[in-house]
Amino acid sequence: MTAPRKPVFRSATGEAEDGTPLSLNRAADARIRPWAARAMVAFAYESEGDLVYGQLCNDNAYLRTAVGVDWTAGTADGPLEIRDQTFLCGQHSKVMPLRYSGGIKVAGLMLRPGALRALFGLDDAAAINRIFLLETAGIPDREVTGLFNLELEPAEWLVRIEEWLADYVTRNGIAPPDALSQAIEVQAFADPNRVMSEFAGEQGVSPRTVERAAKRDFGLTPKQIMRRARILDLAAQLCGVADKEEEEIVLRFFDQAHLIREFQAFFQMTPGEFQANRSALVTLSLEIRQARRLELLDRISPGAVRPWMRRSLVEAAQ
Repeated sequence: MTAPRKPVFRSATGEAEDGTPLSLNRAADARIRPWAARAMVAFAYESEGDLVYGQLCNDNAYLRTAVGVDWTAGTADGPLEIRDQTFLCGQHSKVMPLRYSGGIKVAGLMLRPGALRALFGLDDAAAINRIFLLETAGIPDREVTGLFNLELEPAEWLVRIEEWLADYVTRNGIAPPDALSQAIEVQAFADPNRVMSEFAGEQGVSPRTVERAAKRDFGLTPKQIMRRARILDLAAQLCGVADKEEEEIVLRFFDQAHLIREFQAFFQMTPGEFQANRSALVTLSLEIRQARRLELLDRISPGAVRPWMRRSLVEAAQ
């Protein structure tokens, strides 16, 4: 039996060292930074135009616009078809299956914990593993999807989305989400094995307060947040989009059986199967997360060439 053909992409927004397409991603515009953690845009063209099977995995909510491509996402509510639309993605407690054709043409904003509720009135717990069209928040789709046109460079499209959100925040007088939830996220990046009672004491609050903030702004318990962070850091290593010096990531697990069990619970496959069949979109999503993580932890400078990137394409995009 012939193995299925692996899609070959031609990326306009960056590539990893092995040629996997990446996004152009950076810190969000300063005007929206209290609500948006990162801005991203990805243009990649698939050579044969075939139907591609992939996955999405996010530990942040997202505002995304996808144009010129057909997506079918396997959400908690069942398959959702998307084309030329803007949508709001909740956080994931496990990977979301996705099939798509037409390549990758998507731009959007990674939202901070609690920003989905603050900006759009959506409950984070109810949004876990779900996607909502923009109209769900009472915003006409054309208001954001209409920001795209074929003459725009990827970076120009991204700036338009940022400007829209800056205006939206100002018009609606939206307050930033809770600082405690942002600290929970940074802790997940820095050391997801940290004892939560120690973290709570450092923040000057009770463990119960941390629990409430996590459930409200992540839709998960602190334990689930840290568990997911361990898995996504490991997955980034397997995809080749992690700090090459972070060998201790595998030491966060009790033993090999624990590592495999935790990985399968999120990705529905073993680490070996994941590495052999890794999805371009998973790699792209994990790279955005890892770039932000390493910048927050002061391990790389904003705008620096990341360890996993092809330098020639980075320089061409600047």
